Amino acid sequence: MRDYDQAIAFLGEWGPFQLTIFFLLSASIIPNGFTGLSAVFLSATPDHHCLVPDTANLSQAWSNVSIPWELHNGEQVLSKCRRYRLDTLSEYSAQGLLPGRDVNVSGIEQEKCLDGWTYSKELYLSTIITEWDLVCENDWKGPLTTSIFFVGVLIGSFVSGQISDRFGRKKVLFATMAVQTGFSIVQVFSINWEMFTVLFLIVGMGQISNYVAAFILGAEILGKSVRIIFSTLGVCIFYAIGYMLLPLIAFFIRDWRMLLLALTIPGLFCIPLWWIIPESPRWLISQARFGEAEDIIRKAAKKNGITPPETIFNLTELEYLKEQAPKGHTFLDLLKTRNIRLITFLSIMLWMIISVGYFGLSLNTPNLHGDPYVNCFLSAIIEVPAYIIAWLLLRSFPRRYSTSSTLFLGGVVLLFQQLVPPELGILSIVLVMLGKFGVTSAFSMVYVYTAELYPTVVRNMGVGASSMASRLGSIISPYFVYLGAYDPHLPFILMGSLTVLIGIFTLFLPESYGMPLPDTIEEMLRVKGFKYKAGTRLTTKNNGNHKILSNTAL
Repeated sequence: MRDYDQAIAFLGEWGPFQLTIFFLLSASIIPNGFTGLSAVFLSATPDHHCLVPDTANLSQAWSNVSIPWELHNGEQVLSKCRRYRLDTLSEYSAQGLLPGRDVNVSGIEQEKCLDGWTYSKELYLSTIITEWDLVCENDWKGPLTTSIFFVGVLIGSFVSGQISDRFGRKKVLFATMAVQTGFSIVQVFSINWEMFTVLFLIVGMGQISNYVAAFILGAEILGKSVRIIFSTLGVCIFYAIGYMLLPLIAFFIRDWRMLLLALTIPGLFCIPLWWIIPESPRWLISQARFGEAEDIIRKAAKKNGITPPETIFNLTELEYLKEQAPKGHTFLDLLKTRNIRLITFLSIMLWMIISVGYFGLSLNTPNLHGDPYVNCFLSAIIEVPAYIIAWLLLRSFPRRYSTSSTLFLGGVVLLFQQLVPPELGILSIVLVMLGKFGVTSAFSMVYVYTAELYPTVVRNMGVGASSMASRLGSIISPYFVYLGAYDPHLPFILMGSLTVLIGIFTLFLPESYGMPLPDTIEEMLRVKGFKYKAGTRLTTKNNGNHKILSNTAL
């Protein structure tokens, strides 16, 4: 009995049809690079201090000393949230007294910023922080805004697979693109922080859903060799291209409403793709829509200049392909045996901590030394070599050593970052980018590694559970950045320590490189620490072919 790939092998691997699908689906990922990290600029916090209104009737001398100085990270800076009592200053000013000569300014009572704040416009004309004064007592709303977006991503990742299975890959892809683009446009007209945040949650749901739909659609339409490149280099690098364009656009558009509109408009260019990208023939077959599936394959053959066979699928094969999807398993099967429980636990921890590191480092770029636009661009462009290295490692080296080594690299350099003297700001940025390189490489590899560890019967659920853990990591990542307001080294210490720790735990996972993919829970490679006992073999039959799995040490 032929499987789907064997039945459509006559199409070839890299014809015009495959090239079109590869690049159009990859290009549809570009707006996700805008949306996913737009909060870096939309919710940036510029330098600020209490507003001293003209109605206070202060002389120039008293106006100049109305904001107290504070010690912050070893430096004297103007207070962001306190000012000297204006009624007291007004009295001294009216009496003609001078600060420092007639009055000890440091002894004057202080008060909160009762009249609002004055914000620096050196970097940003406006952000949601300056629009709605999300500073001081309300500074927790800034990171919460980004966390709410990632809550939307969590919800979207939970339902996207189910609605895609129910309504089809293509319909979900374009429907969720419309959600992401449409609600982003509405977001531009937000009248308060609450409205902006609720819309951001819906945008997050659409963002991840169209990403997943495009990923699945490409993986199901393209052939085996093209599928691997699409799933690693194609999707990831086009996402990085979108990420790289983000700081370039933000550099020229520094008002948050116009910036958000500019980042949203490219989504409209995806509309014509509806008439070019087909539905997944695999999904159509699973829905018993055999005629539509065969029609798509014949059109693909025509585009590739290939004459298709008279019969692409026979009735028996169609029924076989329809029933091929595993059924009758639940998430509880991920905890069924001690072995799969350990793999599930380690995978969840691995995905969560990698996500904390990736999004924490990405969102922290405005807080680094130097220009935030340049730092954001560097953070984006470093992902391209990271994805290429990950692809090369996946091709030639063991999974657990590759993943663990990149995590060690990322974690160790982040820990070293705190030792860099303040005057060597460039070296500090280099170490952070090297840490981002290691974490991004691991993030790219962990998708493939996790899929190889789980058996066919629960593979989608295993990767799905790990992906949900990753979303939880992204939700808490803005608060790692938030800790930098108290100590600029604290985010790097926490992220570096966690990354090194999970790098050690990764060494306890089984090695899947060069091993046949397991089909059942009983066939899974067993967790035995750093080495595996030789000679453990399981023999099963799969479609008439014997398959031998070995836990032999590498």
